[in-house]
Amino acid sequence: MHLGVFSKYFIPFGNYIIPILLWTTNKEKSEFIDGHGKEAINFQLSILLYTVVLGMFSFPFFIFNVFGDATISDIFHFNDLSINFSDAGGLRTLIGASFIGVIALIGFFLEIIFVITAALKANNGEPYKYPLCIRFIK
Repeated sequence: MHLGVFSKYFIPFGNYIIPILLWTTNKEKSEFIDGHGKEAINFQLSILLYTVVLGMFSFPFFIFNVFGDATISDIFHFNDLSINFSDAGGLRTLIGASFIGVIALIGFFLEIIFVITAALKANNGEPYKYPLCIRFIK
């Protein structure tokens, strides 16, 4: 179930579909399988939540730095709208985008490490709790 999340690279939403299918079809077999299935699904839902929050912070930052002096009315009505990459605004945008990109890259690698660790623990018959995981399914 843990390694099933890597199916997202081949199947859209595979990181949710595969673990949910495996968990629902096998959860009655043992409490061990039930626990690992819940952990895998909860971790993917947590990653989704963290990604949405990161996107909510990055999108307005990018828009207001790129469109610099434009008013909200100009942005929605496209009145003489020009994109501003002046030195100060462009540098702020570059620094902000770099910071958000670094956070996303660190999150990507941590996700891979946590999933592989969970799969190895499950293979050894040990329980595993993902760090930074919100327990949506109890």
